[in-house]
Amino acid sequence: MQEAIAPWLAGFSVEVLAEVDSTNSELMRRARQGHTAPMLLLAERQSAGRGRMGRTWHSHVDTQGRQHAPASLTFSVGLTLQRRDLSGLSLAVGLALADAIHPDIGLKWPNDLWWQGHKLGGILIETASLGPQRYCVIGVGLNILAPPGGDLRNPAAGLAELLPGLGAAQLLVRVLAPLVQALLRFETQGFAPLQQAYADRDVLRGQALVCSDGRSGIGAGVDERGALLLHTAQRLEAVVSDEVSVRPTLPHSIPHPPAA
Repeated sequence: MQEAIAPWLAGFSVEVLAEVDSTNSELMRRARQGHTAPMLLLAERQSAGRGRMGRTWHSHVDTQGRQHAPASLTFSVGLTLQRRDLSGLSLAVGLALADAIHPDIGLKWPNDLWWQGHKLGGILIETASLGPQRYCVIGVGLNILAPPGGDLRNPAAGLAELLPGLGAAQLLVRVLAPLVQALLRFETQGFAPLQQAYADRDVLRGQALVCSDGRSGIGAGVDERGALLLHTAQRLEAVVSDEVSVRPTLPHSIPHPPAA
């Protein structure tokens, strides 16, 4: 993988850790110490994985089937980007992952991969300013098997239901190159060229939604900068991802996402 990505990202490296609190946190710590060369950091287990808005992401292993086989894939890619406006980056990342994995995967704004009303994975993007550049860490968590337990608001599924026999290593090989290519395209073009492709996988379009800031309405897609468009009782409003979270009024109301 390192050799495959190096022609696009000079100095690219790959590191695998048995355990870390969070691959995102580790890359940000290294960046603060001046280590900003592009790299992929993987962890077999994250003890304090993080999702958006402070939520916890749990990595787990399959103890029922293959002994201690990873039941999820968790990794982060760190790199510097010249682009200052990163609006829509999480949507571009989600689209790249979905395109690489399966045509039936939908996207739930702003950072989740969904299938048949169930969450398959999520994305967490963090940045730090480095003069004219931005150091970006793109954290990805993908369920291979559905995690134990459950959340009625965000029911989970595993990619093994779509792609039986898929392992963590095979999944990583499948998504890494498309992800890096998408990041480099985003650096020069932004989100606007991806607006229609995102619409083809948008599971919130046409759904009754409730925002964490109290707004409610009908999902109307996303604009050219990746903001959610919401038809409220008064007008069409743009919802910015760093301001609110969004959920359907009824989790089971999300339809099967269309094929891209």
